[in-house]
Amino acid sequence: MAALVFVVGSGGREHTLAWKLAQSKHIKQVLVAPGNAGTACSEKISNAAISISDHSALAQFCKDEKIEFVVVGPEAPLAAGIVGSLTSAGVRCFGPTAEAAQLESSKRFAKEFMDRHGIPTAQWRAFTQPEEACSFIVSADYPALVVKASGLAAGKGVIVAKSKEEACKAVQEIMQDKAFGAAGETVVIEELLEGEEVSCLCFTDGRTVAPMPAAQDHKRLLEGDRGPNTGGMGAYCPAPQVSKDLLLKIKNTILQRTVDGMQQEGTPYTGVLYAGIILTKDGPKVLEFNCRFGDPECQVILPLLKSDLYEVIKSTLDGLLCTSLPVWLENRTAITVVMASQGYPGDYAKGMEITGFPEAQALGLEVFQAGTALKDGKVVTNGGRVLTITAIRENLISALEDVKKGLAAVKFEGAVYRTDIGCRAIAFLQQPRGLTYKESGVDIAAGNILVKKIKPLAKATSRPGCDVDLGGFAGLFDLKAAGFKDPLLACGTDGVGTKLKIAQQCNKHDTIGQDLVAMCVNDILAQGAEPLFFLDYFSCGRLDLNTAEAVVAGVAKACGKAGCALLGGETAEMPDMYPSGEYDLAGFAVGAMERDQKLPRLERVTEGDAVIGIASSGLHSNGFSLVRKIVAKSSLQYSSPAPDGCGDQTLGDLLLTPTRIYSRSLLPVLHSGRVKAFAHITGGGLLENIPRVLPQKLGVDLDAQTWRIPAIFSWLQQEGHLSEEEMARTFNCGVGAVLVVAQDMTEQVLRDVQQQQEKAWVIGRVVACPEGSPRVRVRHLNEAMQVNGSVLGNGTTRGHFSVQPKKARVAVLISGTGSNLQALIDSTQKRGSAAHIVVVISNKAAVAGLDKAARAGIPTSVINHKSYKSRVDFDTAIDQVLEEFSTDIVCLAGFMRILSGPFVRKWNGKMLNIHPSLLPSFKGSNAHEQALGAGVTVTGCTVHFVAEDVDAGPIILQEAVPVKRGDTVATLSERVKMAEHKIFPAALQLVASGTVWLGEDGKLCSVQKE
Repeated sequence: MAALVFVVGSGGREHTLAWKLAQSKHIKQVLVAPGNAGTACSEKISNAAISISDHSALAQFCKDEKIEFVVVGPEAPLAAGIVGSLTSAGVRCFGPTAEAAQLESSKRFAKEFMDRHGIPTAQWRAFTQPEEACSFIVSADYPALVVKASGLAAGKGVIVAKSKEEACKAVQEIMQDKAFGAAGETVVIEELLEGEEVSCLCFTDGRTVAPMPAAQDHKRLLEGDRGPNTGGMGAYCPAPQVSKDLLLKIKNTILQRTVDGMQQEGTPYTGVLYAGIILTKDGPKVLEFNCRFGDPECQVILPLLKSDLYEVIKSTLDGLLCTSLPVWLENRTAITVVMASQGYPGDYAKGMEITGFPEAQALGLEVFQAGTALKDGKVVTNGGRVLTITAIRENLISALEDVKKGLAAVKFEGAVYRTDIGCRAIAFLQQPRGLTYKESGVDIAAGNILVKKIKPLAKATSRPGCDVDLGGFAGLFDLKAAGFKDPLLACGTDGVGTKLKIAQQCNKHDTIGQDLVAMCVNDILAQGAEPLFFLDYFSCGRLDLNTAEAVVAGVAKACGKAGCALLGGETAEMPDMYPSGEYDLAGFAVGAMERDQKLPRLERVTEGDAVIGIASSGLHSNGFSLVRKIVAKSSLQYSSPAPDGCGDQTLGDLLLTPTRIYSRSLLPVLHSGRVKAFAHITGGGLLENIPRVLPQKLGVDLDAQTWRIPAIFSWLQQEGHLSEEEMARTFNCGVGAVLVVAQDMTEQVLRDVQQQQEKAWVIGRVVACPEGSPRVRVRHLNEAMQVNGSVLGNGTTRGHFSVQPKKARVAVLISGTGSNLQALIDSTQKRGSAAHIVVVISNKAAVAGLDKAARAGIPTSVINHKSYKSRVDFDTAIDQVLEEFSTDIVCLAGFMRILSGPFVRKWNGKMLNIHPSLLPSFKGSNAHEQALGAGVTVTGCTVHFVAEDVDAGPIILQEAVPVKRGDTVATLSERVKMAEHKIFPAALQLVASGTVWLGEDGKLCSVQKE
């Protein structure tokens, strides 16, 4: 169904937004307020007569007109809290909240924020007294010549002084003469930075950052960048001074860091983030933040957007920007030039007729109107910056030429404009420059710095047979010096797989090197080989020294644990092969054993031999593609606390627990002559690795109740609904390696292993395996997955097993704000909760409850009841979503639809509702009116199981609320809501934990406490 959207503002930026939105096939009409002459009468664009400062009236207007979402153009409404007001009223709004918009509305806040999060910016100080500010300017040990009004000043509150005297004069004008009003009550004094200024904007949903092409604004009124500061006299895009690599750097070090910082501080940032950046010799630094599209940058950026702007905004509001990143036109350049009134930025006349629009259109130009109005059917001037003329062409030169034709065609008395917009970029492009390897994306100097940093780390791994000295063409190893007499060599290679993805997402790179070493040396250990030396391969799109050093330091440390030398390696920087921030790893291990120590000894393995399991440290490095899928579908993030029973670390840290290295501890055992075979439980899990060290006609019978399975495996199985076979084929399930020993050697080998500080258990035996039968049988795996107890070395249990409770999967149905939804979200995210919310379903789009769910990272689904012919069809659609999310319990939180009989019967005993009275009194939708009308002194709220009759199911919990003299429906409702927020989560916990349930006789049952 075609949508109505609303744009707030009246400038050229808002005309451009409306113009781009109107191109969407999804949009029926774009309403603009206050708007201008350009937005007044287009085919799909019109102005709306509604105040944008009266947020309540605007919200009601949007509801009445069924506006899908509101797009806020200027900064002032954002700072005034329009987003929060509209969102709380159930109207979706594209833009940051007032709290997040402080990045623009308070330059002091922005500077302090940048300092907290390590975002590069100029040195600065803030002052509320002009005398102190001037004293600092005179005494500062850097050129403190940039004076800014801390508050909003319509883009004009920045003065770049040429001297200390001029800077002090600017302080007087801002603070004492009130040149910018209240915006100048605090001033920020900044270091004067040198370099090109560029505008780098992005879309963000609070997590994902999608950069736009960089633009360059021209603030000065006159050509040659002379004259007073303005709101902007023109812009072009893309800015050639910002290469793809530099834009990636700006995204990672500035834009993403800003969005992540706002999230960490509890003020998620959604909408458009604009960073005004200066390209200094020390790299890009932030001059200021804006919390919306720039004007005139918007007029050159949006014409280059290939994607549907409606779809981009909708995915941003839905928190799904990562699934539909915007696409931009290639090989196109846009230039826009502002035509201003004579006298701007000072006093100017209004009412001058503007002509030439058809002529400009005939030239293929876009005219975006700003300070214009309609008078007697004519377009007249009505502001300082009147309009912008935009050309989209193949290059800057042709775009500038065509814009000049437009400036000659569009006319009004006293028009002021510049004809040199983009000239600096053209000069930049025309500079003769030879290409360098670094410009193509390979930084040899950075690679040399890395080698210098890791040389001492590798040197420390030297051992008999090898004195490590990085830098040669190859490494040497002396087997005789290492003590070998009749050696065989063993070699192995491996990687870390998609565990790397989690390390990169968590920005934790110091443990992944041990995974790499362990995967290789544990493999050659299966041949009985002592690891001698290791080679690593690190590849990336762009070398980040800190990341690479952390990874290689982890490799070197792990080589020390394994007893092998880090003999060499390769660092490959390959532009365009990997996305920014990603890298890959591979490792190569070479080891040796004396000929008579080679494993496995297949001829000695017989039926009845014991199988000893060696404890793993966790998941090790296999199965992570499945792990990542399970986490993505769960209610947890990698930054969330680990599931119950998994320790106090985050889920990400738990999953990144490094793979255990067995070489030092198990080599003495393997070389004792008592071990017939050693299997490393790697990719393929228990089912596929043990047969690799057995004769063809033998297999193993394992009992999962004989070893301790870490709780993380239980969580993965429950969250992913994995079968026993899938668990055993994908994961090590707590067993990182397996030894095969003779039955009479079992106790001795167990003691030997445990003396090496390894946990070990007898977990099964070798059995005959007829052809075609599974070679590994794992009994009781499901039962053991529910157990979290300690297991003794002989396989018996100590104490009792405590069952790991499975969290109930909860779906919440809402119709609006979901008044109790936030209470349910907060309670289920607490440690000890027996439930977690897996989906929120609404029968209405764009309601506040959906935003609450999105902020908590909970999936949402909108099922509009109006799209279905009957209640049963509508309920069936809901039921399909509930089944898709494997729902256990349904909570109704302000869900304003009567559910059909078949649906209620299916979910009998699994569906909870809360009613604002002490049932069975005052049933129905007007409970508070009934209570006040009856004159009762006590009312309250009730959580009950849902039955086919309205408000009639068995009661789970009630909370009394006194009715006070003089109470109105509003005051009573507010107190009852507080009680609801308390008992609805409590009732859910009772049901989810199994403490109460609905019996077969339809009556409430509960666990009886002793």
